[in-house]
Amino acid sequence: MPNKFDLIVFDWDGTLLDSTGVIVSSLQSAADDAGLTCPSDEDARHVIGLGLNNALEYLFPSASSQQVGLLMDRYFHHYAVNGQRTTLFEGVTEVIENLHTKGLLLAVATGKGRSELDNGFESSGLGQYFQASRCADETFSKPHPAMLLELMAKFDVEPRRALMIGDTTHDLQMAVNAKVAGLGVTYGAHPRESLLSLAPIDCVNSIMELSLWLETNV
Repeated sequence: MPNKFDLIVFDWDGTLLDSTGVIVSSLQSAADDAGLTCPSDEDARHVIGLGLNNALEYLFPSASSQQVGLLMDRYFHHYAVNGQRTTLFEGVTEVIENLHTKGLLLAVATGKGRSELDNGFESSGLGQYFQASRCADETFSKPHPAMLLELMAKFDVEPRRALMIGDTTHDLQMAVNAKVAGLGVTYGAHPRESLLSLAPIDCVNSIMELSLWLETNV
């Protein structure tokens, strides 16, 4: 039976990389350093997947441009220190290798900046499997459809032949906006009920479930 999808696009943080906790703590520590009200865990988790500028605008709408600059600087500091603890979710490498073996086009669409993602590709060893990627400092941030539209244009893939996999409503809303199928994963930043509100084709609760779903449906 032919593949249903030609292009599989993954989010990075919270989908492939177990980094939700470190991102939350880094945002909260940055707020403390800047003398601003510390966001709750829920609010900090909500902005994961957005570009950093968009995330800070959401969390600190009254912050001055100087404060935003300080927040960014301190966030990068704390993430650089604590991000060394982040690892891929167990089983992710096997999932990506299996899709690569099938000859599928693989890509990443992330709220990270290019240098951060490239560092993640190198440290994880996954970079060799992805033919393309889009970052928030290169185009519009999620949930704008630009990342998916650009990736589909690069490979001349129609929306019906592309799949977006992510752990946040921003990922799934981007898929909706690009008229692409979305698959939610519930082990990352956003709860299952929030993901289901975007009507994904399915939601999975673990890397094992993700692997089985892809074996059956891709």
